[in-house]
Amino acid sequence: MIETARTRTDVSALLVSLQLSDSAFPSGFYTMSHGLEGFSQARLVDRGDVEGLLTGLLLHSVGPGDATALARAHEAAMDADWDRVQEVDQMLFASKLNAEMRKASVRSGHQLTDIAREAIGGPELEEWGRRITAKETPGCQPVATAVAYAGTRVSTEQAVASDMFAFAVSFVGAALRLRLTDHRHAQVVLHAVGPVIEAATADAVTRDLTDMGGCVPLADVMSAQHERAEARLFAS
Repeated sequence: MIETARTRTDVSALLVSLQLSDSAFPSGFYTMSHGLEGFSQARLVDRGDVEGLLTGLLLHSVGPGDATALARAHEAAMDADWDRVQEVDQMLFASKLNAEMRKASVRSGHQLTDIAREAIGGPELEEWGRRITAKETPGCQPVATAVAYAGTRVSTEQAVASDMFAFAVSFVGAALRLRLTDHRHAQVVLHAVGPVIEAATADAVTRDLTDMGGCVPLADVMSAQHERAEARLFAS
């Protein structure tokens, strides 16, 4: 089969999405439980609840919130509309009700930007890094991810799906460390939420920025309690 420029571009984009969504990529996701530790501390989750809780967060929190912001920021970055990217970032930051969630997203976004600038490079990441350094924008993780993907011409849909899968892997990894699951069951859960990620991605890609924002009251309460916990394994 003759290799074409299109094929090489597609493979390159796939490799970037695999790299950025890999649990080994030091984006800071390893320090987060995405609210799971709060549920565990309140004794509201056990092994059988991990898949359901992850599904709920993907559909009602991550999809309407972070994934939607990623989609809109990705489109803006592809068009080099940096004021629009910054607007998405500021709106996402403002939509996060809990301080620890805002801090965790910003910390991860800054780290991802720094590492991606060195590992991947490109003018898009340089411009985004400049704005973060100048404190012109918070620099939330989904928007940093969007910029990294836009710079390597990963499609919007693939960028959203990859980041949602990275969230799922991080969530299940937290469940492992909290002893709420084991490695075999973790893989069962990740496979089971595949259609959920697909559906949430389709919604996020078409959702308007004005409709961005999840509704997960119990998760917000657990996060608020987690902020004041005497002992914490995770930052969120």
